[in-house]
Amino acid sequence: MTSLSERAESLLALHHRSTPVVLPTVWDVWSAQAAVSAGFEALTIGSHPLANAVGAADGEGMSLDQALEGIARITASVEVPVSADMESGYGADPAELAGRVLEAGAVGLNIEDTVHSEGRLRGAEEHADYIAGIRRGADAAGVHLVINGRTDVFSTDEEIPDRLAEAITRLTLLEKAGADSLYPVGVPDVATLEALLAAVSTPLNVTAHPVNGAIPDGLDLARLTELGVRRVSYGPLLQAALADHLAEVTKAWR
Repeated sequence: MTSLSERAESLLALHHRSTPVVLPTVWDVWSAQAAVSAGFEALTIGSHPLANAVGAADGEGMSLDQALEGIARITASVEVPVSADMESGYGADPAELAGRVLEAGAVGLNIEDTVHSEGRLRGAEEHADYIAGIRRGADAAGVHLVINGRTDVFSTDEEIPDRLAEAITRLTLLEKAGADSLYPVGVPDVATLEALLAAVSTPLNVTAHPVNGAIPDGLDLARLTELGVRRVSYGPLLQAALADHLAEVTKAWR
């Protein structure tokens, strides 16, 4: 079994190759092992499907302990690097969060700027400070935890006059704070994606669209590679797709 540091370095390296790293979202041991068997080199644990698996709501409806217990079961079951969606941090001190995520066996984490317990978006500097605290905690542990800094500027209901400008401000601050990849959720179109890619040098993460796994405006992996996207994730789409096919698969059983 490789060490945490080796897994972390492997995950980081996947963000700096010529094609995007594609991270399927898993939620339990079965889904993680199935994804590895399908040939994926790394995984991400989604907060939404993990919460569903324990009967809790997304948006920090499960406790930090519940999340970490689920993460630990998954990381112990596979040999590939695993990143975990830690929502907005569950109210934990950032350095402490970094240490606990590493103790659970994950070598990457996703942190968003929507504070669910308070129903608000973190300020740009506030979110960058939280990311910087995670980096300091990981450095103290001696592992390069791969931080995916997320912003919900494009998807929040909060009034933001210029969402693109605000997104660039936030991503630039996250870059300086030590994020290894940047995750603007809900990028509305290709022009916006191109503007974001031009504004930052840190690898950018995009989410697939629910329809046929397409990215904004139907972009495929080849086009994303040309544009310079370096990480593609799928949110809760795998779990949702399996649920959609349940009736069809079990029709003959009834």
